[in-house]
Amino acid sequence: MTMVIFSHGQESGPWGTKIRAMSDVMKKYGCGVDSIDYQGIADPMERVEKLICECSNIDDSLILVGSSMGGHVATAAAESLGAAGLFVLAPAYFMEGYEELTPPPPTMPICIVHGWHDDVVPVENSIRYARECSATLHLVNGDHRLTSNIDQINGYLRQFLIRISN
Repeated sequence: MTMVIFSHGQESGPWGTKIRAMSDVMKKYGCGVDSIDYQGIADPMERVEKLICECSNIDDSLILVGSSMGGHVATAAAESLGAAGLFVLAPAYFMEGYEELTPPPPTMPICIVHGWHDDVVPVENSIRYARECSATLHLVNGDHRLTSNIDQINGYLRQFLIRISN
């Protein structure tokens, strides 16, 4: 079975609107799902350590999904967890003043979804990251939260699951 682990952003919680919607889709495909609770942990590296600890006993194929800071966290942990794939939404890459914290691209399939109208994480950051590692990049007519794009996101997530399962 494939296990899908979600990492939420700085301002949200483990079972927000997007994560619930994406987890419902993944369950329909027979995946196990869980979402890590990072509330109260501001330091991205502490979040990475928590993710690695929480996933260390997973023997199944692992897909990491993260949004905003959760995208950064999932990316930073992906290689050490041996994830089969990484699916991130508006990931907090190359943030001003924290560029050096951007994790190097892991060696696995990566899919990035980012809104053209994101006023928190510049869309150019995802374009740059995708270019550097040849990740699949979907730019959508949305903002940072991407809540109005959940149907598109779920379509991309389904395609990604099928792609890495073959």
